[in-house]
Amino acid sequence: MGRGAIQMGPQAQPFDWPPSTRLGSQLAGNYRGEVLGDATVEWIRVGTRYQVHLEAVVGPPFAPLLMRRVSSEGELGDRGLSPRKFDGEQRVAFRSKRWSIQFEPERVKLPEGREAATMPGLQDEASLFVQLTWIFTTQPHLLKVGQTIDIPLALPRRVEVWQYDVVAEETLSLPFAEVPTLHVKPRRPPRPGGDMTAQIWFAPGLQYLPVRILIHQDPQTFVDLVLKRPPQQAAQR
Repeated sequence: MGRGAIQMGPQAQPFDWPPSTRLGSQLAGNYRGEVLGDATVEWIRVGTRYQVHLEAVVGPPFAPLLMRRVSSEGELGDRGLSPRKFDGEQRVAFRSKRWSIQFEPERVKLPEGREAATMPGLQDEASLFVQLTWIFTTQPHLLKVGQTIDIPLALPRRVEVWQYDVVAEETLSLPFAEVPTLHVKPRRPPRPGGDMTAQIWFAPGLQYLPVRILIHQDPQTFVDLVLKRPPQQAAQR
């Protein structure tokens, strides 16, 4: 496919996900040195049920240096996504860890026996990207430079509200097109021993999907996921 230009749509279309959407990204970053790899984000919807899967593999697939996989499943409703269960897995060399979060009507069960009260609109690490797409599609006035969006997040150690600022309009030179985007950045900076932070570039001309995700573990450890082909979507039924 030749390179072209994706136009910034003047108005959002009604939010209606196809049964399946898959985003394939090339990965570059720094983890004890420069690293390369691949990543995928996959969305599956059956009726009012959804699943979101994000997988990043650093190094060759047959012997990855690092693999991180997170998944969310739950229901669609008036507030967008309502997660019911989150699962995470990470493998580094020969070490691996798994963790889960359970969402109940009043409480959230975190790893290692922790619990916290729930919040309206609460998301997890995987559902966050799709929830922001839903917010920007249904309320496009929020995707403007200077706006701030509050997102309650369930993290392995706590439940708290994160603030995301829309910081700039940027045109990204992707492998398949020049794509106008809005750059959304968490207000808190990455810090050693802290939670991962993700900057996200949303493309209004591509259904408000995230076309670049820059994830930091700390200032020196990061992975940069850049969409390498147009989104693969199942036909509407």
